[in-house]
Amino acid sequence: MSEDALSNINERIQPLNENIKVKKAKKILPSIKDRIQLSNKNTKTIVNEFNKIYYDSKVWTRTYWFGVPILKCPTDLWVYQEILFEQKPDLIIECGTANGGSALFFASLFDLIGNGEIVTIDIEDKRDRPQHKRIKYLLGSTTSECILSEVTALAKNKKKILVILDSDHSKEHVLNELRLYNSFVTKGSYLVVEDTNINGHPVCLDFGAGPMEAVDEFLKEHRDFIVDTSKEKFFVTFNPSGYLKKIT
Repeated sequence: MSEDALSNINERIQPLNENIKVKKAKKILPSIKDRIQLSNKNTKTIVNEFNKIYYDSKVWTRTYWFGVPILKCPTDLWVYQEILFEQKPDLIIECGTANGGSALFFASLFDLIGNGEIVTIDIEDKRDRPQHKRIKYLLGSTTSECILSEVTALAKNKKKILVILDSDHSKEHVLNELRLYNSFVTKGSYLVVEDTNINGHPVCLDFGAGPMEAVDEFLKEHRDFIVDTSKEKFFVTFNPSGYLKKIT
């Protein structure tokens, strides 16, 4: 077959090939579109289900910082790292110490930043908690007058303060802490309410009113705080609607 004949055949086939490609693309595009719409529609369900799987696995109870149990979700720890670098607070007030893993985590970050101290409060005294020059342990109820007096003294002259609530998770106690500790938070900083995921948000369905319900009530009373949902960017968090930023 001559080259001219082959060229003539190719010229005729080319439009046919293009037409076939367009038809295939039209069939594929609706399918992709449907999948994207389905994904957006089910994102919350998927996220909630994974949160429940992760939480119920109890792997967070076997999560450590330099050998100390930290009892937090790694994605939340990463968010804390970003907040601390951004804010560079002079003081963190932590209500609820447990094993001291989170206090050590914050102290380690402060070592890298070169600034910051942690005062952490708990009703239980554990002798094997980690010791660090940036950590001060207080023994007592977070809502007692004597503890509040000590915290007030430690917060004096601190320009940037961040507060974390992670002690008794009943609504009444958390709401009381919110009302007592929100004034320590400096403008632009955070009041973080931990474990707002319990009582069906989406874990521990039968817990009863807890941190999330306390946050809802607190925000009705205080317009100077907003929920910073950007801190939930990793989808998996133990603190949904719990990162409260002070705006005024």
